[in-house]
Amino acid sequence: MSEPEHNGAEPNVADPDPGGHVEPEQIELNDPDETYVDPVIHQRAGEGQEILRIEDLYKHFPIKAGIMKRTVGQIHAVDGVDLSITAGETLGLVGESGCGKTTLSRTLIKLVEPTAGKIIFNGREITRFSRRQMRDVRREMQIVFQDPYASLNPRMTVRDIVSEPLRIHGRYKGDAGKHRVNELLRTVGLSPEHANRFPHEFSGGQRQRIGVARALALNPQLIILDEPVSALDVSIRAQVVNLLESLQRDFGLTYIFVAHDLSVVRHVSDRVAVMYLGKIVEIGSRHDIYERPSHPYTQALLSAVPIEEPGQRGRRKRIVLEGDVPSPANPPSGCRFRTRCWKAQPICAEEEPALIDRGQGHPSACHFAEIVKPLDIVGQPAATA
Repeated sequence: MSEPEHNGAEPNVADPDPGGHVEPEQIELNDPDETYVDPVIHQRAGEGQEILRIEDLYKHFPIKAGIMKRTVGQIHAVDGVDLSITAGETLGLVGESGCGKTTLSRTLIKLVEPTAGKIIFNGREITRFSRRQMRDVRREMQIVFQDPYASLNPRMTVRDIVSEPLRIHGRYKGDAGKHRVNELLRTVGLSPEHANRFPHEFSGGQRQRIGVARALALNPQLIILDEPVSALDVSIRAQVVNLLESLQRDFGLTYIFVAHDLSVVRHVSDRVAVMYLGKIVEIGSRHDIYERPSHPYTQALLSAVPIEEPGQRGRRKRIVLEGDVPSPANPPSGCRFRTRCWKAQPICAEEEPALIDRGQGHPSACHFAEIVKPLDIVGQPAATA
């Protein structure tokens, strides 16, 4: 989402940071509301080329206490995440509630400022970009929020909501702007007649379509989908998922699909990353994660996926995790999953496992990684690898 500009002196963005990175020079134009940013940001990445990379990304939230509001601790929401995303793919990001999925997605688009690490978009590091610079970057990076009821301003009409990004970026001009809004509404399966209505007049699925239209307004390259169907009825989810897939084919979009519904993620994703307590514990292709999972946490998640055939229910071995998820304010030493893991050994508390390929064909952060197929049904031949 684009953010309104705030007045105030901007830092000298041409000065190099301590790491040697030089920010692109800003050139003020005739209109004070316009700012030129390095055009590299707006180059369309070819399919298969890297569009986004994050390196050792951290986001900690301070815990304050006492009358003086002193910082007494940190919430480790995102703790050293490395990811690379190529143009045209869908990366699924899964994990339990509170594992840091939403914080990571908001940090990528800098709605939340990172504590440390690098965010590189289209070859340009944007980690230290100012709010004004990020306004231009968000022409290429947009987000669809989880709650369609809270993410739309109830006092604005649909036309105002969808046209807001165009107005902020100076692209809404007269009849052409109105035609653009009508075109966006048709693209997401709504009628231009809906443009003058307010959000409360729509169903949940229709509201989410409005959010998608708003995200598409500036023709971005990357869209972050923060649990876009979790607040919708099951009957509506398929419609929204099919819409997102058709938009990706038509406009060459790249998606980061955040969800905890593993069935939906399997349907839409090319690659899947599994998060636990602020860290990526396993990442691989859809086939790797669902048919050849090697991390115990991934295996436990998959064992809880409902069986579609009623006659086969109860015939899958369920992995039940013991204990509660540790507090992100005081994460365990070494492997963060060790307090709930049935494979835990002393080395798990002493040494944090690196996210590397340990012979299973894809990276896994476990000292004792081995392929287990929790989706197989007892009494049937095992699925081929």
